[in-house]
Amino acid sequence: MQASEPAVHHDRQNNRFEVHIDSYIGELTYFLNRDTITFTHTGVPPAIEGRGIGSLLVKTGLQYARENNLKVRSLCWFVRKYIDRHPESVS
Repeated sequence: MQASEPAVHHDRQNNRFEVHIDSYIGELTYFLNRDTITFTHTGVPPAIEGRGIGSLLVKTGLQYARENNLKVRSLCWFVRKYIDRHPESVS
């Protein structure tokens, strides 16, 4: 990651990771069930696409899962694609 990448905020109350750029919000939503985190949606507005924000959100979400010893489940195609490309991110 470069130092110029945006910060990811973990909004625990709303079960999502967020990146704020100007008036836009990119998000990775999830729900927790015991020892499993299920990622449900990754959304990045078209105006801020192409900056690696989706990948940054997923990487942060998976890091959170790892740090909290959570099993990972995904209902989101983008998260599954990220994991396929970066299998070390879930080990």
